[in-house]
Amino acid sequence: MLEQYQDIMTVYDVAEALFIGKNRVYELLGKGILKGFRIGRVWKIPREVVQEYIRSQGRLK
Repeated sequence: MLEQYQDIMTVYDVAEALFIGKNRVYELLGKGILKGFRIGRVWKIPREVVQEYIRSQGRLK
């Protein structure tokens, strides 16, 4: 899952992978739903975090 992306994803990568807007990604990061880190003003999100988020959303439905 998500093998086409680097191990560390950007907000734009996550938005593309999840088919959501970048503002929604920032919201998920701000609420702590997605765990990431910042280098300067740029968010970096581990691919494993995104994969776990996808798995957790599948369990809710």
